[in-house]
Amino acid sequence: MCRNGPEPDCEKAPAAAFAALLEDSVEELYENAPCGYLSTLMDGTIAKINATLLGWLGLEADAVVGRMRFADLLTVGGKLYHETHFAPLLRMRGEISGIALEIKQAGGGRIPVLVSSVVKNGGNGEPLLIRTTVFDARDRRAYERELLRARRAAEQAHEQAEADRTRLQDALAVLQQSLLPATLPPVPGVEAAAHYRAASPDRLGGDFYDLFAIDGRRFAFFLGDVCGKGPQAAAVTSLIRYTLRAAALHDPDPVAALTTLNHLLHERYTGDDPRYCTAIFGTLEPGPTTGEVTVRIASGGHPPALVLRADGTAGFLATPGGLLVGVLPTAPFTAAATTLGPGDTLVLYTDGLTEARTGEDRTALYGDEALLAFAAGHAGKAPQAVIQALKDLLDDLGDGLDDDTALLAIGVPAPSTQSRTAT
Repeated sequence: MCRNGPEPDCEKAPAAAFAALLEDSVEELYENAPCGYLSTLMDGTIAKINATLLGWLGLEADAVVGRMRFADLLTVGGKLYHETHFAPLLRMRGEISGIALEIKQAGGGRIPVLVSSVVKNGGNGEPLLIRTTVFDARDRRAYERELLRARRAAEQAHEQAEADRTRLQDALAVLQQSLLPATLPPVPGVEAAAHYRAASPDRLGGDFYDLFAIDGRRFAFFLGDVCGKGPQAAAVTSLIRYTLRAAALHDPDPVAALTTLNHLLHERYTGDDPRYCTAIFGTLEPGPTTGEVTVRIASGGHPPALVLRADGTAGFLATPGGLLVGVLPTAPFTAAATTLGPGDTLVLYTDGLTEARTGEDRTALYGDEALLAFAAGHAGKAPQAVIQALKDLLDDLGDGLDDDTALLAIGVPAPSTQSRTAT
């Protein structure tokens, strides 16, 4: 025992043990290598084959050596590939490596292999034989099949997800349209146009608008934005539309209509899930002889309406101090009034437009002043033309739009428009 220090015999013992382990003959290493070896003549006749490859084939050496060619070990497809590609490339290059083939087993099975061959030349450069190494690729082939299966499964899952998303978007689009009027009704002496731009096709928005008759001479309109997105916001939007329509028929005063809506929202949505909105509600009363339209509005926390005049000017119809609808049990709502003459247009919008992000870094907001300047450039135009210009503006803002946008334009046709319509 060499526990107390090195001794000469102890130093020799490990070396002797390793030497004994490594006393493998070259022939044994060849026969029992972890891969297949074989040597063939230049015509492919097998001259030597190791035990490893014979074991894979399920054959004896006497049945192979001198009796079979390398191509005979391959499947039909592999033999064809060997004759048309493998062998010609080997003769041309002198070596070829990593070729995927399949060898036949005596029992009828197949083994996927990777084959590498090199031509051995004599002293005068004449080719003498071909040495071939065969690697078992069953584990690799199984791994590749699993990767392929996983890839196909991922592709199918992606296709299914895209199909599901398309169906969901279609359903959301239908539901979104159900929350908006299909068409705007005709109003004597008035033109109207509207547009709704969804920020994302994958979610329901909470913006809304409407225009409808109150009685034989007056019409009501409203536009607003519900807090939040999704089905809950859609449910609130539907409730708001029907409430304002019913309130207008009971009392068309704009402040009274918003007050009724405020009471309803505050009573129904209390506790952990409050719901509220911004809104402008107004009435139109066309003058049968003057060609003008009297507009009365009330606002609950909503961006001010724009008035575009026939003389080319534009300005906001101020409604300061109006609170969000539904936040408090009682809330003051600000009223305002104006008269639209021929060529004048009233424009209502939600804050998806003014809060759109601009600039290269998308950090600045489009803002009220930019909107006012843009509107002034379209003052005097018909409502349809104003809405089209705003739609083009939304297109230009592109991915800077983080929120839905609703637009409603109501105007009195200019005399030239009226004469063209009459003809």
